[in-house]
Amino acid sequence: MTPQTPAPLALVTGASTGIGRALAQEFAEHGLDLVIVAEEPRIQEAAIELEATGRQVVPVQADLGSAEGVQAVWAAVTGTGRTPYAAALNAGIGVNGRFDRTPLEDDLQLVDLNVRSTVHLAKLLTRAMVEAREGHLLVTSSIAAVAPGPYHATYAASKAFVHSFAEGIRVELKDTGVVVTSLMPGPTETEFFSRAEMEDTRIGRMEDKDDARDVARDAYEALMAGKASVVAGSFKNRLQAELGTHLPDALTAPILARMTKPQD
Repeated sequence: MTPQTPAPLALVTGASTGIGRALAQEFAEHGLDLVIVAEEPRIQEAAIELEATGRQVVPVQADLGSAEGVQAVWAAVTGTGRTPYAAALNAGIGVNGRFDRTPLEDDLQLVDLNVRSTVHLAKLLTRAMVEAREGHLLVTSSIAAVAPGPYHATYAASKAFVHSFAEGIRVELKDTGVVVTSLMPGPTETEFFSRAEMEDTRIGRMEDKDDARDVARDAYEALMAGKASVVAGSFKNRLQAELGTHLPDALTAPILARMTKPQD
């Protein structure tokens, strides 16, 4: 009897809630087994829910803001005996407020998670994928990447970094069988705004935020089609991304500040 070929494997970080959870669902429904990661215990509940799709799911509770957390995740991936066919580096946090008033440790934690862990995991993933001669790597940026972000300056800068990073290594890996896609969602109905203490901002109070499942669906389709980037969700997001890309920063920054400035 011929042994059954294992299903392709996907790694998803920030997978307990929001866009990451929806991305994990999307991968599972398309027949991929999963390693899912989050810092909070809810990652165990997410694993149980995802197993209902019939896929194998390995949950990892780890702090990706530390090198030790990244290595713990990679140990779980290599422990499956499979090279990931796909990965979504989605874990991220925000910090809201005037920069001189936000705690330094909060801003540095953001840089460690949003930027440092993305680079660290991407290094491990791309080396393995290039050796396997195939792979699909999704990096979650944001439409906030296209312009300065007053009152969430470190967040917007971190997303500009990962977007540029994804597009840069995409070109480097062009002939290796590995594709890299930057996901650029707009305001999405997740716990991001409460965790970043942005509920009292105009953007946090918006009632027409995108649905995380719609964002994940757009992301999956773009990733598997090998696109360089995708502005996911509503047409309004694509319009904002275009304006932010083409208008001078001196014009866009004050406009965006009205959306992200805390009421107090």
